[in-house]
Amino acid sequence: MSTNLKISALQSVVTGVEWCWLEFASFGPAQPPLFERHARGLFPLVVRLLIRHNDYQESGPKPLGTVVLVFQPAEEGGGAKKMIEYGSIDNVQAIFGLHNDPLVPLGQVACRPGPIAAGSGRFQAEISGKGGHAAIPQHAIDLILAASNVIVSLQQLVSRESDPLDSQVVTVAKFQGGGAFNVIPDSVAIGGTFRAFSVKSLLYLKQRIEEVIVGQAAVQRCNAIVTFNNEDMPMYPPTVNDKELHKHFQRVAVDMLGTSKVTDYNPVMGGEDFSFYQERIPGYFFILGTKDEAAQERPALLHSPYYNFNEYSLPVGAALHASLAVRYLLESQTGNPTGNEHRHDEL
Repeated sequence: MSTNLKISALQSVVTGVEWCWLEFASFGPAQPPLFERHARGLFPLVVRLLIRHNDYQESGPKPLGTVVLVFQPAEEGGGAKKMIEYGSIDNVQAIFGLHNDPLVPLGQVACRPGPIAAGSGRFQAEISGKGGHAAIPQHAIDLILAASNVIVSLQQLVSRESDPLDSQVVTVAKFQGGGAFNVIPDSVAIGGTFRAFSVKSLLYLKQRIEEVIVGQAAVQRCNAIVTFNNEDMPMYPPTVNDKELHKHFQRVAVDMLGTSKVTDYNPVMGGEDFSFYQERIPGYFFILGTKDEAAQERPALLHSPYYNFNEYSLPVGAALHASLAVRYLLESQTGNPTGNEHRHDEL
């Protein structure tokens, strides 16, 4: 019986990606590769997958089954959801994906069973009232003050309403209102994100965010309209690693890299659209280290304009992806975990 397996790579579709790639392809001695400064360095994931695909094609006897390579766009926009709608995981039994991390040492991988990344949502609110001159606030309704009270009240959702052992985040990261030092605006826009490790907690936060914004605006004699995610930016479910695939990953990674190179990874509050695949089929998402421990400076983090991808991680990521696929197919055929004597050591 044939087994179908997916290996996922994420390609960022943002302004300037094609430009970054062309610059990288043509840089000279005095021109550093521009893609190294790409905010998240997601192109390397595609590069790793291409290398891995080439290794797999040139390898010896092939296990019975099919490995499907996923080149997914729009990781920041829920691209996985669209891929599912287009049938990319039809008849597929399992999926593996990875992300690099500049805080994990080069040559190491990190992982964990269960939740590894939070579910996430976005919200935006338009708060409206009555503008006026700053010198006579009694004739206006101060939208700046009203929005500030809303923001303070939102912070109590986590500190006063959530279980301290159930990690959650509500952050207001957008505040737009007013354009002059002496004019009270007649509207203010705020927006932000909310995160949790369970769908139940995520939906509770969504409900309470709207209630708090509308209620607090009313206390200040204002009106508020709250909107959440849309089709172009869906709410992400939590990323939860399958426990059996975690065992498989541990066997393969330890055989290839050694026990000391396979470390535990603490869950993060960042969102990951790989979770859409995991809602449908067993999936496993792991972390590839890119930190140069010889470097003197602290590495720039993901989403930083100074992010600098470490290309020396490419062989490790490619080889591990290849071994995860080959070993999975072999074990699916035999029904037994393969040991060191059966491994494909692409390194």
